[in-house]
Amino acid sequence: MKILNSSSGLLRPQILPVATQESLKELISANRPNLRCYEILRAHLHSHPELSQQESGTAAKVALHLRGLKAYTIHEKIGGHGLAAVFKNGPGQTVALRADMDALPVEEKTGLPYASKVTMRDYDGIVKPVMHACGHDIHVTCLLAAAELMVKIRDAWRGTLILIFQPDEERGGGAQRMVDDGLYDRVPLPDIVLGQHVMSMRSGKLGSRPGIMLAASDSLKIILFGRGGHASMPNRTIDPVVLASSTVLRLQTIVSRETDPSDMAVLSCTSIQAGGTENIISSEAELKVNIRTIHGKTRTQILAAVRRIVKAECDASGTEREPLIKSTSSFPTTINNEEATKTLQKMFGDYFGEDFDSDLPRVNGSEDFSSLATSIGKPCSFWMIGGTDPATFDENKGSPEKIPSNHSPFFAPIMQPTIRIGTDAMTVAAMTFLREART
Repeated sequence: MKILNSSSGLLRPQILPVATQESLKELISANRPNLRCYEILRAHLHSHPELSQQESGTAAKVALHLRGLKAYTIHEKIGGHGLAAVFKNGPGQTVALRADMDALPVEEKTGLPYASKVTMRDYDGIVKPVMHACGHDIHVTCLLAAAELMVKIRDAWRGTLILIFQPDEERGGGAQRMVDDGLYDRVPLPDIVLGQHVMSMRSGKLGSRPGIMLAASDSLKIILFGRGGHASMPNRTIDPVVLASSTVLRLQTIVSRETDPSDMAVLSCTSIQAGGTENIISSEAELKVNIRTIHGKTRTQILAAVRRIVKAECDASGTEREPLIKSTSSFPTTINNEEATKTLQKMFGDYFGEDFDSDLPRVNGSEDFSSLATSIGKPCSFWMIGGTDPATFDENKGSPEKIPSNHSPFFAPIMQPTIRIGTDAMTVAAMTFLREART
């Protein structure tokens, strides 16, 4: 089987006979590192989270661990605190595996013995509690465990393995920033980029789909300028709270009344801030808006509609100053390469059996992972692994809203089998394109 790469020739997955696929299970099982050590590492990472663009401690921990494996050439401080490690193991293809490192400004409420108590100053200057509420501690742990496993089974594969530990995923800039800072001047160009994300699925399960895997995302900060004054004299003011309230309600009609019902679109006003006391009408209000789409045309339409509505509401209120609308983050649509993903799905299906879902529903969350591939015209593939305790998942199967999801202060992927599945998945994915075919 050959997979056409739009810019660099052919990507050739290793097509293994059934007996060899069975031996891959035996190979991984016999050489899987001591995962208890990685549970301890995960607990450390979880209790020491760092916000986007501040991941210095995490990057240092990753570098220290990789140096101990004595197989990787390490490149640090790429695009901030990004790190890449290269293991050249003879002639062959080049595969990149990626994990993101940053955490979120969320106060943890999991009750875990290793729960975060960390606070940090965020990009807006405000000190906030910090938590690995999106599971990036699991991502780093699994990739480090896979890194050790790939060293232990080095005689079974040929080629070049690149590990990418990416900063600043949560704000949507880390992947492209690494590329712009010369990532691919320091490491070889990969033939394919692979990655995974832990979700609130049942731990032990994993899944992917060809084509659109994750939605695009746009976040906006909107400042509405009114005229402040005394609460007893609203007639002398332009009340930004009323203006903001009207704007929030009107923005909801973009999806319900302007977007094709057969298309996917989500618009959420996630923050509204104005004033600070009861007897003063504020002079401005700030909104934060997040938009999710899967089609470029819809994305453009909604962004234009937001600007139109915000301006119209300001005009209706008689504001004396134009509103400020600023993009705070932007994520691309994650599109899994069709042929590469189907090849990978075959390997995952053979290895994980019924625990792998080859038709996982599209996820409306977003990632900047694909920029590591699309920026250099290479294919990519991304899959999801479960992190919810099986007993909890089964108990609430009919009520998924009761299961804490990513970005929740209660999101707490269990150690096992989550780390084992994530480690094996990364290893199987790499071996799909690196393993020597036996005759």
